[in-house]
Formats: sequence, structure tokens, C-alpha cells
Amino acid sequence: MVISANLGFPRIGPRRELKTALERYWSGEIGDGELLAAGRAIRRENWARQAALGLHHIPSNDFSFYDHVLDMATTVGAVPSRYRELGTGLPAYFAMARGTGSGRDLPPLHLTKWFDTNYHYLVPELDAGQEFGLESTKPVDEFLEGRALGIHTRPVLLGPVSFLLLGRTRDGHTEPITLLDGLLPVYESLLERLAAAGADWVQLDEPCLAWDPQPRVMRALPLAYERLAQAAPALRLLLATYFAGVAEHLPALCRLPIHALHLDLVQAPDQLEPALAAAPANLSLSLGLVDGRNVWRTDLDRALLVLERACDRLGGDRVLVAPSCSLLHAPIDVDLETGLDLELRSWLAFAIQKLREVSLLVSGIRHGREAVARALAESREAVRARRESPRVHDAAVGRRVAAISADMLRRSSPYPERRLRQQASLGLPLFPTTTIGSFPQTREVRAARAAVRNGRVRPADYDRFACAEIERAVRIQEEIGLDVLVHGECERADMVEFFAERLNGFAPTEHGWVQSYGSRCVRPPILFGDVSRREPMTVRWSRHAQSLTAKPVKGMLTGPLTLALWSFVRDDQPLALTCRQLALALRDEVADLETAGIRVIQIDEPAFRQGLPPGPETRKAYLAWAVEAFRLASSGVRDDTQLHVHMCYSDFNDVLEAIMEMDADVLAIEASRSGMRVLEAFRRYRYPREVGPGVYDVHSPRVPGTDEILDRLREALRLVPADRLWVNPDCGLKTRHWDEARPALVALVTAARRLRGEA
Repeated sequence: MVISANLGFPRIGPRRELKTALERYWSGEIGDGELLAAGRAIRRENWARQAALGLHHIPSNDFSFYDHVLDMATTVGAVPSRYRELGTGLPAYFAMARGTGSGRDLPPLHLTKWFDTNYHYLVPELDAGQEFGLESTKPVDEFLEGRALGIHTRPVLLGPVSFLLLGRTRDGHTEPITLLDGLLPVYESLLERLAAAGADWVQLDEPCLAWDPQPRVMRALPLAYERLAQAAPALRLLLATYFAGVAEHLPALCRLPIHALHLDLVQAPDQLEPALAAAPANLSLSLGLVDGRNVWRTDLDRALLVLERACDRLGGDRVLVAPSCSLLHAPIDVDLETGLDLELRSWLAFAIQKLREVSLLVSGIRHGREAVARALAESREAVRARRESPRVHDAAVGRRVAAISADMLRRSSPYPERRLRQQASLGLPLFPTTTIGSFPQTREVRAARAAVRNGRVRPADYDRFACAEIERAVRIQEEIGLDVLVHGECERADMVEFFAERLNGFAPTEHGWVQSYGSRCVRPPILFGDVSRREPMTVRWSRHAQSLTAKPVKGMLTGPLTLALWSFVRDDQPLALTCRQLALALRDEVADLETAGIRVIQIDEPAFRQGLPPGPETRKAYLAWAVEAFRLASSGVRDDTQLHVHMCYSDFNDVLEAIMEMDADVLAIEASRSGMRVLEAFRRYRYPREVGPGVYDVHSPRVPGTDEILDRLREALRLVPADRLWVNPDCGLKTRHWDEARPALVALVTAARRLRGEA
């Protein structure tokens, strides 16, 4: 009969228990034993929840203390030699994730986006002659842990092909996939141990197969899976693809010696029919019918029709039902959202509700539609109510979008003319220094925000507190000697949530947390309707900061694409249309900042590269409308207003031409964790404007020295002319403490001054 399954469950805990435990561990409040116990408690609760929902296949090894890709690297022995001196325990693990200081000066591994999500993974660092070995039995240990609790789980492993494709070799030339023969014995040993421990299914995640794998990869795949199938013949292997379709490769995938293939039918529903046609009699299909990365309820009528069609073609014993991908990207429980009104809450499904939907679909097949008639009726009503709700559609927004003209997408003068006017207006030195926006969110800042939100502090008193914090930030920057200042963003808990709370069409959540990386959790707002601005959102804070100093202070905005992609975005209209609505709201804010005397405006678009879909044609269309949305938001400024765009944690090689089309005056990008490797793209394209490659990794507690920053700047000068090079950190400083941020910024300014002396 049809099987209900899950590919992965959120690892943070419903009240962010993992975040609390990690930060107490890093601060020295608890030791290894207490942290490990916290992990066991989260896993136990996760398994119990899923068992209570009636799932047949419950995942294990989906938990991680930081990142599942890092877990796989440590499991297969892909640990760079510089961390080996720390041993194989938690200190070495967290050094790879966060770097170290205090005598052992080790930078962390490179951090980048997990496909087109806002989750970040740590990039495996591999040598050309990499030797692998089974150095951790975590997958086996957690399977046995579940079994001891009476729960028989399906272990999850990042597949060997995707593990290599997600990594990079230190020489920059060796293709990671060439290391496959050396890696496979470790996977074979791991599968043998899982079989010996009593596992009957193992899930191998191969998301890279949905993202244009090269012919060399597809040639290696059958040989790899032939070896894995032979390693433990009693195991049934499920190969999971997600985030995109694999229709082009279905014939090859269906010939692999696997027992089941998972397909994401939310992102790529059209792949079902070719999969049904290609699946041989010994292959089951796992159907991802419930959206694993958004929060909207499933249209159960539609999903059940798809499921019935698959069962008619294959037979129910060859069908599994699951979310489209791991629920790592979903909040845990919508029932915690008591602050949301009942109508909006009725449209939503978080991780627990999504798994309930999976179980309902399976019950509909096993026991007939009558057994789930009530659930189907509730789903039908929620879908209808959302589609027809007047709070979703705003005719005035529609008229404004329809009135967008080509003139609104162009700056009034070309960059060379704008640059001269900006130099005259701003009077900046060679190698100007700045930060990306936010400053450390101290305990006092967080407490003050919470107090005003809970009504314990009057808004007027909070305003006085925020103004004092802004003045403190300005004075610190002046003392350090930065050239272009920021107000520090003490009023913003999150760069997306802040704007969502001030725009029509959004709803914030209370407990809708998802993991971004490590202990960093975000609460994506729910973008449910047409977007418009009620009133200016940032102007008073920027105006106050500018009144305190003669130096230019940047106005700070989050861009339209990032506001959309870092929210739970509506799925009832094209993303491009949603971004146009957001761009118009931001265009109003940009105009108000300029009117208030702000001469430098930064629009953050870290999601620009993240949103890039697979496939050349879809990428071309995406880049066209993404650039248009940015230009719509930004192009209304005068020539003497300097426009910055910030992007982070991305490979820019395949989008740099589009970034040039955005027509910002200054581009600030993450570069330090990659060792400035990201700048290689600039050699090919000769970026014609100003660039600030990040020289300080803000996601590590490690503080760089002046000489290290100087080395990075000299490396940047090989590719960026001196008169167009800015000096800045990788990203905002909100996650750092002042005792880390201040000395790092002092080193940054000192390095810039020394470089001016060399010029």
C-alpha cells in the first residue's frame, strides 16, 4: 500500500532550543555533555511528533548541530589538515563552521547558499588527491538511538555525487567529481553498517541532479550507484531529488539500481507523466506533493487526483507520498501562531500540518475519499477563501503596476557622468571605508525592542533609546575613522521582517522560525497579498543619524527580490509581479530618503543570485525581471546620490553581466571566506563601476589583523582599479559583539590608510 514519508524535519526545536544550547555552549556556560543531551532531546521530540502523525518513514540523521553538509564532510574524513590538531570532537567541528581565535587563528570553511534557499551550507574543502575514510558513525548512531526509543527510522545521507559537487578543490582546477572513486568505499562501509544495525531503507539526497549536471556527472552516476547497491543488497535505496525537475534525466535515473526515486512535484509537476512512463516495474516513486519550503496549505483535492493517477499507473505498493523536500525550510507548528487572525491562519500549514497533509493523502488512497471527506472539505474551503479574499487583492496596486514605464527603469545619466557629480558631492578619499549596515545587536538593544513590542515601554521612550543608540554608533564610527557611516539599524530585528511589518500585504509570525545557518534563525514574514507602503519606513532614523555628523550616512533598504525570497511568498501569482509591487513601495522610500538629505543609499539584494533557477532559458527570464525590479526601486534618484547594492555568499560568475545591468554606482560583495576568489569573475567581465569586496568575515568570531586585510586588498587590486576599490566587511555586523566588531573595523580602516600610502 501507499507509504507516507518525510525527507527531513526542522532541527532547531519549536522554541529554538538548538539555538539556546549552541550559544550557551559557545559562551562556555555548558560543556560537550550538555550540548549532546540537548541534541538528543530535540531528536526524541522530532521522532515522537512524526510517529504520532502516523508517518511510515521517519527520517534520522536529518539533525545537525550546525550543517548537514559539514556533518557529511566530517563523516567521510574531508577535514582540512589545519583543523586536525583540534582532534575529531566538537571543538574541531565548530572551528570548521565558525573559525577560532584565542591563540589558534583558524578561519572557517567557506559558507554559501543551499541552492535557491536562504539556508547556508559549509562548502567541503577538498584536495586534488583527497583521501577519504569513515571517521564518524553519526548516521548509524542516530538510527540506533531512534530504534532504542521504539522508532524505526529511514537514515538520510547526502549522496556522494552531490557531496562532491557541492565542494570545491583547493587548487581550483581539479573537478571534485573526479574524486568519486576514492569516496565511494566510505559510503559502501556506511551502508554496510546501517544494514547491520537493522536499517531497511536509506535515503540518499542528490539535489544536484536537478541543477544541470554535466555529462561527466551523469556518466559517473550509474557506476557509483551500482557499487552502493552491491555494498548492502538488503538495503532499499531511495534517491531523492528536489528544488527542481529532473525530466531530462529521468530515463537514466530510472535505470539506476535503486528502489525508489523522489520527485519534487511542487516545483516541477510536469515531470510526473514522464516519470510514470519511464519507471520500470521494480522502481517505486516518491511523490513530493506537499510544498516543503512554503507555508500555504495544500490543495488536497488536486494532490489526491495526482496521487490517484500515480497509483492507477504504478499500483499503490509502488508509491510513497512526502513533502517536496526536507522540512528544514519550514516553521514547525502553525498552532503556535495565536497572534495571527483565524482567517489567515486557516490558509497556512507549517511542518507538523504538512506531515498531517501527507498522512491524509495516504489515508485517502488506503481507505477511500470518504475517510478523509471532512479534511478535503476544509482544504477546499481554505483554498477558496484565500483565492477570493479582498485582503489579498488591491486594485490601486494593480493600477500602479500597470502604469510602470520604461523611463522609470533608467537613471537620468550614464555612470561616468554620475560618478563625477558624486565625487564632487561626497569628497571621499581613495579606498573609501564603510560598513554594510547593521551593528552588534546588544542585549540592551534586543530588550528595548521587546519591551516596546510588549507594551512595557512607551513608544516615545523607545524612540529616545534608539536615537541614543544611533548617536553612539555614529560616534564610534567617527572615532574609528570610517568614511561613509551607517546608523547601525538598532531598530531592526531583521532586515526583512522590519520592512514587512511596515508594508501592506505582509503578516509577521511569532514562532515561524527557520534555520539560516548554525544558531542563526530567521522568521520569514508571510507575504500573502498585494504590497504597498503605508508611510515612510526608515527616513526618521537615517535623517537623525545624518544630523549628527558631517560625513555621509547611508540610507539602508532591503531590495525587492530579497524581501520576496526571504519571505514565505505568495504562490498565487508570478514572483516577478510580486517583486514589481515591492519595487514600487521601495521606490517611494528611496525618494523620501533623498528628499531628507541622504546622499548615499544602499539597497541590499543578497538573494539576487540565490533566486537563479536551473536551465539557461529560465535563468535568462529570471535575470531580466530581477534586474528590472531593482532598477524600478532605485532609478529615480538624482545623479549626485550614490547608489550602492550589497550581495553576499554567492558565486557571481554567471550573474555578473546582470549585476552590471542593475546600474548601481557601488557593488559591495562577500569575498573574504572565498579568499577573494569571487573576484575572478571581474577579470573576465571588467566590472566598470566601483566595488567593495568584503575583507572581514562577519559570520565568524575571529578578528582579522591589519596585515591580513591588507593582503586581501592587494589581491583585489589585481582586478579592481585603485580609484574604484572600496573597503568594507562582508556583511552586516549584527551577529557580532562589539569587542569583536570594533577591533576588526579599526584594522580595516588602518589597512585602507596604509594602502593609500602605497598608492
